[in-house]
Amino acid sequence: MAVALRYAARTNIGLGSKSRNEDSAYAGPELLVLCDGMGGHAAGDVASSLVVGELVHLDGESHGADDALDILEHALEEANNRLADVMEVYPDSDGMGTTCIAMLRVDSKLAVANIGDSRAYLLRAGRLTQITTDHSFVQKLLDEGRISQEEAQHHPQRSLVTRVFTGRPEDHPDLSLRELREGDRVLLCSDGLTDYVSTEVVTEILAEPGRTPGQVADALVHTALRASTRDNVSVIVADAVSPGEGTSKPQVVGAASERRGTRPLSHLSPAEKAAALSREAAGTSEIAEAPVLAEEQSRPWVRWLRRVGIGVAVAVVLVAGGWAAWTWSQQQYFVGEQDGRVTIYRGISQDVGPLRLSTAEEQTEVLVEDLPDYYRTRVQDTLSADGREGADRIVADLRALTPAACVPTVLLPDGSTTTQVPDDMATTTADSLAEATAGRAEPGPGSPLDDLLRDSLAAGSGALGGSAGDTSDVAPTGADDARPTATVVWPEGCP
Repeated sequence: MAVALRYAARTNIGLGSKSRNEDSAYAGPELLVLCDGMGGHAAGDVASSLVVGELVHLDGESHGADDALDILEHALEEANNRLADVMEVYPDSDGMGTTCIAMLRVDSKLAVANIGDSRAYLLRAGRLTQITTDHSFVQKLLDEGRISQEEAQHHPQRSLVTRVFTGRPEDHPDLSLRELREGDRVLLCSDGLTDYVSTEVVTEILAEPGRTPGQVADALVHTALRASTRDNVSVIVADAVSPGEGTSKPQVVGAASERRGTRPLSHLSPAEKAAALSREAAGTSEIAEAPVLAEEQSRPWVRWLRRVGIGVAVAVVLVAGGWAAWTWSQQQYFVGEQDGRVTIYRGISQDVGPLRLSTAEEQTEVLVEDLPDYYRTRVQDTLSADGREGADRIVADLRALTPAACVPTVLLPDGSTTTQVPDDMATTTADSLAEATAGRAEPGPGSPLDDLLRDSLAAGSGALGGSAGDTSDVAPTGADDARPTATVVWPEGCP
């Protein structure tokens, strides 16, 4: 049986250092889309709003359930191609990308596509199910069984994504087709919610009876802000209701709603749309056509003076514009490679002829060759940052991915520490040195630790194991589990 959607979309810039909202969301009777933009000197708002703009034509078109997934996949492929068009025309936008969750409703069927770490959930009969899979470093650790769900919630690398739309041909979303039942509630959200609010709290808010989608969406955003979310937070809440009871007016929030012109998005060609979105991201208005100057004077010297005056005015504008662009470029930061090491640069990664627009501000000790393949390539292609503080966070995340960041501290029975476990010792693990040393008594005559040390020394030879002239083998007393035990403490964040 066919159903309709009653929906609400909400967004907030969050409490972090971002000065603009890089999320975009669209909710319509047959289409739900949420994108979380990232990266690039033009910032992610261009990427997220462009992808949303390329999908809105699907809302209101007639589709069959059999071809809904193919139609959605083709539209997303075209949207990804438009990202490539923008980056080709505007080099400063190179490196931008966006996550995307798109849902196309056909009767009671729901075609779902997702790429990145934005999420979609389905609440049915009080039970919440995540219906998308994150494309992230932490999800990979979860799939391999190296960390638990609880550890994933607070993992320091949870913001590192492995697949988003970047304009490359290999950027493909996951696709699925689901049955929508009356009474179901669907949630689409960016990681500004899920990185700061637990699944249990989200379930409690979604399942509270009597709340409309708008009230639920407001409560989710408010809860994320109370949890001090530092990222943009965007949500779409949609209820499956009987036909005729759904919402009919589309809602657009975030970067896609901040259009400064009056010309509808659907009436622009791809090239015009790319130019308009790039101008919006830079905060400039629509470019007006130059006025036509009438030749009111026919005398040659008057025309010559006018041309000189126009030339001088153009030169002044170009110089002023060049100086403003240079000043802006020197307020940007990105992370790249220098002499094989991860390096923080000030400026932008593009050069203008012989003029370099960036300088190395800090070369770190992190070796690029120690990084996993995916992140090594990202660093070599440069990672744009949101200011110097953002560059430092990127370096910290990369440092945690290197083998050097995961060297354990080994606490020996005598209280000393090392980085290697002796071959003749059993091992146990602890979350911290404080936990490993808690309750330990200082070794003294007759203490259990003193007895353990004596047993371990008795198993040796020479000056420590017995008399200098004793060359006979001395076997340790007891079974293998009587060996002295070393406690291993891994640094936080190591898988």
